Amino acid sequence: MAFTRKISAFTLAELMVVLLLTIVVVGLAFSILGLVQRQMAGIQANYEDKTEGNLLQHALWVDFNSYNHVEYDPVAQTVFFGNHTKDLTYYFQEGLIIRARDTFYTSFRMDGLFFNGQTVSGGKIDAIELVDKQENIEKRIFVYKKNTATDFMN
Repeated sequence: MAFTRKISAFTLAELMVVLLLTIVVVGLAFSILGLVQRQMAGIQANYEDKTEGNLLQHALWVDFNSYNHVEYDPVAQTVFFGNHTKDLTYYFQEGLIIRARDTFYTSFRMDGLFFNGQTVSGGKIDAIELVDKQENIEKRIFVYKKNTATDFMN
């Protein structure tokens, strides 16, 4: 007598249900991964923007307080820093600010120049205000130095 033994296995319908559930779970995982990647890209862009602004502000603070002579040339759109041992120039261009070998890729623009509390358009300065207007957000950098007696001499 020949005995037929049934092999335990899944039916085609059961395999189709498992395959469908797997496709749904993998689709959800990829959707969530895409959302997380877009969120991380936004956070990274915001961090880079803030970092660039902070580096620019720090460099301006150091230079304003390290050099005796600070002057703005409106024609060349440059800020010249000088003292008896060395000098430094900032070049303001659309979308970037160049300082020696540093380049700040930023949308900050010059908003005001000051000397002794008065707004000036060029020449000697002791304070500078930069502004970045994007959408509904306005960021400002204001950097100044304390004047000495030599700042008021010719």
